[in-house]
Amino acid sequence: MGLSVGIVGLPNVGKSTTFNALTKASNAEAANYPFCTIEPNKAIVPVPDPRLDELAKIVKPNKIQHSVIEFVDIAGLGNKFLSNIRETEVILHMVRCFEDSNVTHVENSVDPIRDIEIIETELILADIEQLAKKIEKLTKEAKANVKGAKESLECAKALADHLDSGKSAASFSEFDSDVFNALNKELRLLSAKEVIYGANVNEDEISIDNEYVKKVKEYAKERGAEVIKLCAKIEEELIGLDDAEAKEMLESLGASESGLESIIRTAFAKLGLISYFTAGVVEVRAWTIHKGWKAPKAASVIHNDFERGFIRAEVISYDDYIACGGEAKAKEAGKMRLEGKDYIVNDGDVMHFRFNV
Repeated sequence: MGLSVGIVGLPNVGKSTTFNALTKASNAEAANYPFCTIEPNKAIVPVPDPRLDELAKIVKPNKIQHSVIEFVDIAGLGNKFLSNIRETEVILHMVRCFEDSNVTHVENSVDPIRDIEIIETELILADIEQLAKKIEKLTKEAKANVKGAKESLECAKALADHLDSGKSAASFSEFDSDVFNALNKELRLLSAKEVIYGANVNEDEISIDNEYVKKVKEYAKERGAEVIKLCAKIEEELIGLDDAEAKEMLESLGASESGLESIIRTAFAKLGLISYFTAGVVEVRAWTIHKGWKAPKAASVIHNDFERGFIRAEVISYDDYIACGGEAKAKEAGKMRLEGKDYIVNDGDVMHFRFNV
């Protein structure tokens, strides 16, 4: 299952530097001038999960396979670039929350809320344009009495009025209605997407909230969004350090965790995603599923045949697996359960599927 996060923001807010750090490779040019990144850079990033390391200590596999997220560094604004965001599930909106006379700002001053609103207005305008085309089509379908067209048209017109007032699709009163969900699934509305604000600060402000960060947090709270504070320069410096060195560096700066790790975890959780594990000598692996999925559906991410021919699942909770020291002892202790088609998979379940096709 793929999860894609689009990184947006005004020029010189730390987008490309953040992307470099996320991918642990400086393959996105970071320069001190507007829109130095022309095409969207894409990279697959593992989801940090220390549970995999603990499982590996017991199983001693040939390799460890994490769940992954794709990050897309969006080059700029305009239809070409916005189409790249449309394909993503979550938006990471990087915001400049630092003063530095050596780094130019496209608006000639630091004002994170103004910067946020510039980008979000562009997203809303793109949605208005997209929706206008849909309304035109629905109007014809409603006249022809196409099933469901009148309801969809009514919702689309109400949404258009909402967007015209400068409000996002995420704040639309019918956001959770079936009619809106169908529209959104087709149009992939930009202003309806989950947003995480990345507040980029100076190195000496990692352990405190400066006035810019406070404003961003207040803005995000009103919209039910998350804010992750990070210093993109520090995150880039962490590249190449081993875990112990990275931990020591972060602690010296008053940080308990890398800002990028927080972003990855938050993006994963925002979409209601969880992981279950398979553990064998070939590999210990995390498999990404939606929270609430039943065992056969969860098995399908390994292979469709697993769902089609599902018989049962052998399940050990992560805590029991670790406490017992592996599958054999967990089974001896009565901690392995046989679960059927109606079992709802929990985050951290260690699973083995029986199937027949």
